[in-house]
Amino acid sequence: MRKVLIISLAILLSLSIQLKINSAEKVELMKTDWTFKGLLGKFDRASLQRGYQVYTEVCAACHSMKYISYRNLMEKGGPEFSEAQVKAIAASFEVTDGPNADGEMFLRPARLSDKFPMPYPNEKAAQAANGGAYPPDMSVLAKARKGGVDYLYSVLLGYEDPPEGVTLDEGVYYNKFMYGNKIKMPKVLEDDLIEYSDGTSVTEEQMAKDVVTFLMWSAEPHLETRHKMGFRAIIYLIILTVLVYFSMKKIWSRVESEV
Repeated sequence: MRKVLIISLAILLSLSIQLKINSAEKVELMKTDWTFKGLLGKFDRASLQRGYQVYTEVCAACHSMKYISYRNLMEKGGPEFSEAQVKAIAASFEVTDGPNADGEMFLRPARLSDKFPMPYPNEKAAQAANGGAYPPDMSVLAKARKGGVDYLYSVLLGYEDPPEGVTLDEGVYYNKFMYGNKIKMPKVLEDDLIEYSDGTSVTEEQMAKDVVTFLMWSAEPHLETRHKMGFRAIIYLIILTVLVYFSMKKIWSRVESEV
């Protein structure tokens, strides 16, 4: 009897924990009108260019994008900066190269073929600068997180004061959309934090939308091509289905007439 009681209590405790986890996971993420969603979705070029600006001026101090080269910024389907613009962007950064004739490493302006520079020399340096937390690489972050772009958008805008009874360690912040509601990254977006070159109003929501759009492109740069291929495949299958239907109808009509 005692063993049955212990097992029952263990089951109830397990169910209680699972219910708490499920309730935490059911927090509805924030939504916005992503232009790239849907069968014919496309990236907003202006939003991609603004998103790159937000990444460079706000996020790049901590987060890397090690899989992206400067030349990717002018490729079709992406931000589509002009070659002159991208060369100017790359030249504003310095990368380590070498060794030279003397066997020493040296700094030089970045070229189109160079990857985006890393904010820290190694993982340990990144952790030391961020209270032990390692800022994740953002190259494929939009596809790596459950909830995708909606989750990233929500986390960027989800900072608020902790509810009563919740205590946070030093350097930890409350975010209602973050897994566990605790995050070591401080709130980074504020109205009028930067100045968009195209004159777009700089709000937290606009910056979050633009930078997440840019992160979605970096994670899936061939999205528009895939959408076009999918649409053409559907049209092809519809036409093929119609042709097969009428062919079969004609064949069976002959069989019926013979009977």
